[in-house]
Amino acid sequence: MGIRMPRIIQAKQILQRSLSNGTRTSTMDLPKGYFAVYVGEQEQEKKRFVVPVSLLSQPSFQDLLHQAEEEYGYDHPMGGLTIPCSEHIFFDLATSLGAI
Repeated sequence: MGIRMPRIIQAKQILQRSLSNGTRTSTMDLPKGYFAVYVGEQEQEKKRFVVPVSLLSQPSFQDLLHQAEEEYGYDHPMGGLTIPCSEHIFFDLATSLGAI
C-alpha cells in the first residue's frame, strides 16, 4: 500500500510544464536539488531566488504555484517560473519554511 501525494505530484507537473515552455535557466548556476523562481508584482521589479526542490511539498508554496498558473498559464515571461506576489511575502514564506 503506497502513500498518495496528489498535491506534490501536481506541483511538480506545474513546475515541469512551466519550465518546458520557456528558456530554461542554465543548470550550471543552480546547485543540484534547487530551482530558480522569479518573484515580484511588477515586471521590472522581479527578483530571482534559488530555492530547494523540497519547497514543492509545502502547501503554502503549492498555493503560490497555483496563483502563478492562473496569472501566467504555462508561459512565464521571465523564461523561468514566475510567482506573482510581493518579494516581501515570498521571502517571509520561504524563510518560515526554511528554504532561505
